[in-house]
Formats: sequence, C-alpha cells, structure tokens
Amino acid sequence: MLTEKQLQEIKSLQEICEKDGGFQLKLNDDMLANRSENRMEDFFHYQDGQLVGFLGCYGFGSKVEICGMVHPDYRRKGIFTGLLEKGIEEAKKQGAEVILLNAPTGSQSAKEFFKNMPCEFHVAEYQMQWQQKELIVDPAIIVRPAVSQEDFEAKIQLEVLCFGIKEEDAREVEGMLWDSRTDAMLIIEVDGKIAGKIRVAESNGEAWIFGFAVFPELQGKGIGRKALSKVVMMEHEKGLPIFLEVEAKNAHALGLYESCGFKSYHSQDYYKYQF
Repeated sequence: MLTEKQLQEIKSLQEICEKDGGFQLKLNDDMLANRSENRMEDFFHYQDGQLVGFLGCYGFGSKVEICGMVHPDYRRKGIFTGLLEKGIEEAKKQGAEVILLNAPTGSQSAKEFFKNMPCEFHVAEYQMQWQQKELIVDPAIIVRPAVSQEDFEAKIQLEVLCFGIKEEDAREVEGMLWDSRTDAMLIIEVDGKIAGKIRVAESNGEAWIFGFAVFPELQGKGIGRKALSKVVMMEHEKGLPIFLEVEAKNAHALGLYESCGFKSYHSQDYYKYQF
C-alpha cells in the first residue's frame, strides 16, 4: 500500500511531466490509492531526495498494464529503462500472460522508445468527457447497487461474454473490487431481471465510468443508452464532471457514448510486449 507521501510525490511528478509534454498520463489514481500489500506493483527512482522516475503496474487478472514517467530534467539517463525492466520482471514473476505498455498517443518520445523495444502496437483507447446534453431517463430501466451473490455472478458472466475475459481473471478482478467497495458497483435491471452492469469511481472531484456492459442478447434494444443516461444524470446532479474510456476499434460503444453526449479529448496507445 502506498503512503500519502508517495501518492503526493507521484501526483507532483505527473503534473510536471504532463505540463512539459502537453498530454495526459494514465496512472489510474483509483488503483494507486488501493494497492495490495502483497504485490510489488510500483517502482520509484529518487535523485537527491526527489522523485524523478515512477512506474506503475496495473493487474487485470493475467493481463498487466504498465505506465511510467521520468522528470524532463532527468531523461536519457536510463532511468525509465531500469524501471521498466523491474516492472516487466515482476509482472512475469506474478504470472502475467499479457503485458501492455501504455503511453499517450501524442508522446513522440514514447513512440521512439517503443521502436527499440520487443513490442508491437496493440490498440488505441480514447478518453471521453460528457458534454452537457438533454438526456431521456426511462423509469423502466433500473440502476441499483450490486449486493447479492447473484449480482456478483452476473458481473462475472458479463465480463466473459462482453469483454472476452477469462472467467478466472474476471473472478479475481471483480472479487478485489467487490471486497474493496471503493467504487459504486451497479446492476442494470429490466423487468426484474439483470440486464447489465456499470461501475462508477469518484475521485479528485471527477466521476469515471468503467466496466459498462449489457448481456449480448439484450443489446440493440436501447437498454445500454438508457442505463448510461441514468448514471450520467446521477453524477451530473452531484456536480461532477463525467469521464469514460473506450477502445478506438469498438465502433459500437464509441457511437453509443457519442450519442449520449461524450466527446473524445485524449487518447492512449497500448503496445503489446513480446516475451
């Protein structure tokens, strides 16, 4: 578990790097704030007592995503290479089957770095923010907290059916979220039956939507759009800006989000590490 001092050091370094590069880094604040004590996932490099390099590993079952940064004044000194080597080695030790290296699309230095790495471009992901728009909220669509074992099992099946995640990975990740209860885990219900799920994380004055899915046989009926509209209005009434992420290749989801008022403002590239 990271200390408050470490979290603040990471945030300060992130602000410096983003201001210098003119882009945003995906360091998953919510995950950093809820680290397990039993896993080595974060790597630090200090110079004269100052944090100048950081790398975070984010596990999703057998898949690990890695993102890091180095202070502009300390680059080209091998700091990031050293941190990355440690992160990859630890991910292998923990049984990672897929390692994805993550960097802002606009970072030319990252693109040059990855050219010399045993990796290939995997996918681009858009960050989207909701722009105020009138939405229709259908009372027939119920969005409620996930509370029962039936809800938990439905969440597992949705991960498998909608995202292609292995069941054992889904159980591990969803189990951690279920136990921590730091995010709002919601069930979408229609006619008394579970139709889908959605998760909302509120932190740093923002609301982020994750894991939004509707059972395949119920897709195309407007359930997803109406459920998303209801969640957006819930967060908007709290006065929070609302964000989500979607893979660029997922045209259906991208179209759904745009129809609800979300607009892309940034993107991240993922490179699959070959090992």
